[in-house]
Amino acid sequence: MVWFRKSDAAAPERAAATAYAAILAASRRPAFFVGMKVPDTLDGRFDMLCVHAFLALRRLRRIGGAESAAVAQSLFDAMFADMDAALRQIGVSDLKVGREVKAMAKAFLGRVDAYEAALATDDAAALNAALIRNVYRGVADELAAAALTRYMVAADTALRGLSDDAALRGGLVFPAPLPDEENDGA
Repeated sequence: MVWFRKSDAAAPERAAATAYAAILAASRRPAFFVGMKVPDTLDGRFDMLCVHAFLALRRLRRIGGAESAAVAQSLFDAMFADMDAALRQIGVSDLKVGREVKAMAKAFLGRVDAYEAALATDDAAALNAALIRNVYRGVADELAAAALTRYMVAADTALRGLSDDAALRGGLVFPAPLPDEENDGA
């Protein structure tokens, strides 16, 4: 009988599943679709998922090392397996699902590059522009977009405060949207 194991090969997948559940819950908050006026469409929901997945992967990348990389890869894999299942559930044909998932992954990675460049340099204007371009498809209420920008910076800060151990277990805690962001995007 084995009581203790030096390594657990399923640990990254469990951590990723826990993290993905937190990402999904955070990305579905009504405040994003009401107060911040993110379009409540498949694209809008995908973009909020991308924002939160990016923040989670950014936190894991800060840890570094093989364990963090394994959790990050498992999280990415879980996200796109879910995208595949969601596309099939809404009736996308088997022949198109692969192409759609590939396009979604490419879109996600483009967003990761834009958001990382902005956050790495503390450039709120660049982050705001990236969110307007991606989340709002170029047409946004300035106050709503500014509220989403503030939320993203606050969420990144909150995740930085999370212990490495918690992040590696998938115990992500995203902050609630700020009070002024819950009302009218002001």
